[in-house]
Amino acid sequence: MTGKPTDVVTPLRAKQPCPECGKPSVRENYPFCSPRCKAVDLNRWLSGAYAIPVRDDEEEDSTGGSEAGERN
Repeated sequence: MTGKPTDVVTPLRAKQPCPECGKPSVRENYPFCSPRCKAVDLNRWLSGAYAIPVRDDEEEDSTGGSEAGERN
């Protein structure tokens, strides 16, 4: 052995661009590059700018009533 480390440490996550501004993400604010971009994204979720789509048949299932009580 020569005393030089030959093992390469691979990061747990691949570097990705910040979803808000495109700059490289940093570990402390992953997947964002800064606390500001993190706060901007949170504000968009809380204000309703982002929404998870719902299918029409899912809405009918929740309001249609229970079929278990309708047995003969």
